[in-house]
Amino acid sequence: MSIFDAIILAIVEGLTEFLPVSSTGHMIIVSSLFGIASDPFTKTFTVAIQLGAILSVMVIYWKRFFQSVDFYFKLFIAVLPAAVLGFLLNDFIDQMLERIEVVAIMLIIGGIIFLFIDKLCHETEERGETNVNYSTAFKIGLFQTIAMVPGVSRSASTIIGGLTQKLTKKIAAEFSFFLAVPTMFMATAYKLLKFYQSGSSFGGNEIMILAIGNLVAFIVAILAIKSFISFLTKHGFRLFGYYRIALGVIILTLYLLGIELNVV
Repeated sequence: MSIFDAIILAIVEGLTEFLPVSSTGHMIIVSSLFGIASDPFTKTFTVAIQLGAILSVMVIYWKRFFQSVDFYFKLFIAVLPAAVLGFLLNDFIDQMLERIEVVAIMLIIGGIIFLFIDKLCHETEERGETNVNYSTAFKIGLFQTIAMVPGVSRSASTIIGGLTQKLTKKIAAEFSFFLAVPTMFMATAYKLLKFYQSGSSFGGNEIMILAIGNLVAFIVAILAIKSFISFLTKHGFRLFGYYRIALGVIILTLYLLGIELNVV
């Protein structure tokens, strides 16, 4: 992997990790367009740069992370379903990640849901809850497990989960960001552990590439998070719905035409 490849993938990660558009789908398109090889280091890199994205949440919302111990208990409860299922179904999930057609179909289905969700949550937005209790946190955590199917989008599933619990769009999106921190940290740590257990290790050049990737992902994610909250509260989900459908159709068409697509 070159530094240019690393920067491209890091930009994609930073832009899409917290938006409800599926970072996996974008990685497939971008890696295929730029001819980025799908080798063990590249696969590890795409997960490891999530640390930069995690840091962006902690920087933007740093006060919330020092607010109360209760905040951490809610995150712990919310992350439990994904942690348990992720451990039990890890091999199956890895196999699913190679199914490009699944990514495309889930992008389209999620997009269709987003076309109608603004109407469904209109009343919620006007009278919505602004407090996440333990029950709500756990239910959002259950929704997060749906994102184990590639193409669903972790952000999309958790935001929708929050809306079903009558949270406002802003609060649902922010809790989705917070929940990303322990979820993505565990996924990154597990991926790095498997990388080392396989007998692989990082050389000096690879460490430099990881550092650059995390820095780029951190900067881009900060911009994406701030822009997303503002856009979501003003315009809702419809545009994301159309975008997901278009992206899903493109990926599915290329797949059906037999054009080789990379899964990094």
